[in-house]
Amino acid sequence: MTRDANTAFARTLVDEFVRAGVRHASVSPGSRNAPLALALVQDGRLRVEVHLDERSAGFFALGCARASGRPAIVCCTSGTAAAHLHPAVLEAAHGRVPMLVCTADRPPELRDTGAGQTIEQVGLYGRVPRWSVDVEAPADRPGIGAWWRSIAARAAASASGPPAGPVHLNLAFREPLAPTGTALVDAPGRADGRPWTVTTPPVRHADPATVQRLAAAVRDVTRGVLVVGGGGGLTPGVVDRFVQATGWPVLPDALAGLRAGTGAVSTYDALLRVEEFATTHRPDLVIRVGASPTSAATARWLADAGAQWLLDPDGQWLDPGHTATERVAAEPDVVLTDLLDQLAPGAPMSSWGTSWHDADRRARDAIAEQLAGSEEPFEGRIARDVVAALPEAATLVVASSMPVRDVDTFADPRADVRIIANRGVNGIDGFASTTLGVAAATRLPTVGLTGDLSFLHDTNGLLGAAGRALDATFVVVDNRGGGIFSFLPYQHQVAPEQFERILATPPDVDIADVARTYGLPVAEAEKASDVLPALRDALAAGGVRLVRVRTDRDANVARHRDVFTAVAAALRST
Repeated sequence: MTRDANTAFARTLVDEFVRAGVRHASVSPGSRNAPLALALVQDGRLRVEVHLDERSAGFFALGCARASGRPAIVCCTSGTAAAHLHPAVLEAAHGRVPMLVCTADRPPELRDTGAGQTIEQVGLYGRVPRWSVDVEAPADRPGIGAWWRSIAARAAASASGPPAGPVHLNLAFREPLAPTGTALVDAPGRADGRPWTVTTPPVRHADPATVQRLAAAVRDVTRGVLVVGGGGGLTPGVVDRFVQATGWPVLPDALAGLRAGTGAVSTYDALLRVEEFATTHRPDLVIRVGASPTSAATARWLADAGAQWLLDPDGQWLDPGHTATERVAAEPDVVLTDLLDQLAPGAPMSSWGTSWHDADRRARDAIAEQLAGSEEPFEGRIARDVVAALPEAATLVVASSMPVRDVDTFADPRADVRIIANRGVNGIDGFASTTLGVAAATRLPTVGLTGDLSFLHDTNGLLGAAGRALDATFVVVDNRGGGIFSFLPYQHQVAPEQFERILATPPDVDIADVARTYGLPVAEAEKASDVLPALRDALAAGGVRLVRVRTDRDANVARHRDVFTAVAAALRST
């Protein structure tokens, strides 16, 4: 009797993935991927969501993985379906997000023969994945189960890193694709329920000589700063100890999760836009951790700073400004902990540190005063109020372009919420799906702050969202187009009609109508003071909802400039 290899192989992969800690899968419908899709649903230990659009499926899985830190599965059929996953694969790679990308394929005898729905899927994502493997069609032969389980265990380990990222499993299936009802090929797992191969990730230390050199550099300067970008991996306790030992200010990106620390300067973007402050506060030594800052003003300021040490656990070359003088491939928490052993504890706050924190207080007061000055919705105030309205333990997913910048500049520090964004490639695509994936993984209130174009770019991700039993509220800043372009020189270099048509690209649809089409309730925030209560009401009601806030692009640019002018005036006052 011929045993069912397709079903056995698919169930073996799923079982091994679950043993490795996978809990979420995103599936798009198709015939060729039916063996794996059925195995995912029938296993019963995974939360499986079905998405019509593969691009949305990929970003939903990305959101699950980014929020949970565990690999998430995305499964699709062959052909162009696999190509639609490419944007999510890129974001996972550059954002160091663990993903298991499972593309079904024709067996070798049907490739390059004109068979329908068949493209060259081997190497489809180039050098982007952490590991790629073209798995031969399942067959019944001795020892095959161990190989299947080894593939799955290696895929999960490779996705988890270091560095974390996408793994591409190209899975060939021969017909019949549906379960045959015959006995399955034997592929037993480990009796104790552990993965076939357990992988222990390394903890990367810097060598003692490097730590001693860094300690000597820290001791030799007074004007030092710690700059922490998103994904830095530093814990608040270590940062607090570092501040106590050095007296240095910490400049943490909103995505770093460190803005409520005692040494944090949360208004650094506004401060460094003031030329006099930026010039008089150039550091002699910078320790940088994580991605480059969201703040362009900070990036420009760093270009003229002194020595810069870049700490990254994976040795990534995160230096777009080409300013790093030293790179250390080690865990930042470990490096700073080892460094603290070399430093005398309890350094008194110097005039350098005091000047930063005094300026931070003045800037925060000036920003608050400016934001309270008008009931006309202003995107900086929207960002601040959205963060303020989040319940404890909630997650804010913030879109690229202006929303992430406004959160970084205007939001007050909070230690009890999490802020994440797709800043690996910084695209606006997949935002709705990412937000819903985050909500699925956390099972906690989730808010997505986005502009109208980013929201519309992923409307397919809203298909079925109202019935997914998720709590996610989208706050859409509706400024009729790409607001970030109004801050750039383009607006002064092209005719207004060309600027609107080619760059701003105002959409010819109503955001609220689009949301209602997908079954989402919509609330309108007409005034600036309406945003906070509208969001709180939406979160209290639960489900997937939308709060729309209309703004004016030109007025928004003017209000930003007014805020920065007020910060500069506050720094000049005595």
